[in-house]
Amino acid sequence: MNVKELPMSERPYEKLEMYGEKALSNAELIAIIIKTGTKDESSVSLAQRILSLDKDNENNLKFLQNVSIKEFMSIKGVGRVKAIQLKALCELTKRMSKPFDASQIQITSPKDVAKILTNEMRFEKREIVKAIILNSKNIIIKIVDICYGGTNSAMLSPKDVLHEAIKIEAPKIILVHNHPSGDPMPSKKDLEFTERLIQASKILGIQLLDHIVIGEFGYSSIFQEMLNQENKM
Repeated sequence: MNVKELPMSERPYEKLEMYGEKALSNAELIAIIIKTGTKDESSVSLAQRILSLDKDNENNLKFLQNVSIKEFMSIKGVGRVKAIQLKALCELTKRMSKPFDASQIQITSPKDVAKILTNEMRFEKREIVKAIILNSKNIIIKIVDICYGGTNSAMLSPKDVLHEAIKIEAPKIILVHNHPSGDPMPSKKDLEFTERLIQASKILGIQLLDHIVIGEFGYSSIFQEMLNQENKM
């Protein structure tokens, strides 16, 4: 059925206007973005087929972040323009989850770090390592990307992590990385690297405040984990 053949209250545009965006299904919201269907199916039906790209059947729109333009265009009725519109929407969603300006925010706990970076990093399919550079009062000067890895790990050295802090003569730093697996608990390699980074930062006169691991459903503080292990001894 063509959208125009639906009752006024069931058309995505009119339904949103009448009842608000929360009343719409995922398919109806996507239908508004792609605007039109084809001569054979409505925009809502086409949107439902776009949602069928979710091979894991998680019923979670996060999978759209990792669908390429080519994959969108593999669906009959989704041309170049619609595919680009969808990619633009995904990127806007990611950017909207970031704080407007992280500078001048004071970090007082691992929770503060998680609040700033969780939405940006939790659904990434590759490992991303960031450094939060701070002044002597724990106020953020800048956040820099250190490196990008595959699905298992990112290759880096203490030198890579400390480079920016050394360059701008910042006194403090926090390391942050995500686990694409979704599990925020630090691995043995995470703990070992943190130990090396603590030693390297001390030599260079930079204080490593923490190493935060972000997963899909939470975060962990490696410093807290190391403290817990010490207390068990």
